[in-house]
Amino acid sequence: MAGGGRVTSAALRPLEEAGLMAAMGLEGLRGTWRIRSWWGEYLEQCWFLVSVTALPVFLISIPLGATISLQVGDLARQLGAQSATGSVIVVAIVQQVAPLATAVLIAGAGGSAISADMGSRRIRSELDAMEVMGVNPAFRLVTPRLWAATTVSVLLVSLVVLSGVSGGFVFNVLVQGVSPGAYIDGATQLLTLPDLWQSLFKAAVFGFMAATVACAKGMTCEIGPIGVGRAVNRAVVQTFVLVFAANFVISTVYVALVPQRL
Repeated sequence: MAGGGRVTSAALRPLEEAGLMAAMGLEGLRGTWRIRSWWGEYLEQCWFLVSVTALPVFLISIPLGATISLQVGDLARQLGAQSATGSVIVVAIVQQVAPLATAVLIAGAGGSAISADMGSRRIRSELDAMEVMGVNPAFRLVTPRLWAATTVSVLLVSLVVLSGVSGGFVFNVLVQGVSPGAYIDGATQLLTLPDLWQSLFKAAVFGFMAATVACAKGMTCEIGPIGVGRAVNRAVVQTFVLVFAANFVISTVYVALVPQRL
């Protein structure tokens, strides 16, 4: 019976964690209207996330654009359709690469820091002290981090798109010999305004998810430095899993609802 109980507990643990993260996100949203109490923390978290993600996003986006240009340009050259390289590169970066690259860095750099900060507050009993003083930790700490991660994710998408398209342009034009006019003209053929809205929506969802998971893991970690380290690791890994799953769902729904330009 004891063995069966352990198996049942292990099977239900993912559901418990999912419920905890959902409750954390909803509780953070519930404190949104108390904007005067978390506005300063929100600005501080926005600046912190920008400082740790802006340069890495820029450095990652350029090679990504160049890599996509290499693969697509070589295939297009074999098919005799090099003029279509620009459109394929831009659509791929806007629809998939930009939100995913932003989510990876928000979760890896920002989410790990948020989880470690929350875990440190927990082992120092700061969260308990806030509750004793009648302050809701979710309203004071979680809400500004949710909105900061969401805001910075949306803002970073434009940087990823600009850097990725520039990297693809340099590689495609200078290395593969495509004319600049053909690249730019092709870039505007397939891209539509809904593609941009989809990318921004994805980035907002991914940023919100990253902050939610990081806060939940940090605020419920085991007491001690080892518990904080494990919470950070689990937060990053689970965020990646959730982000790629959410990306598949959103992309599938988008393709089904929005006709793609040919």
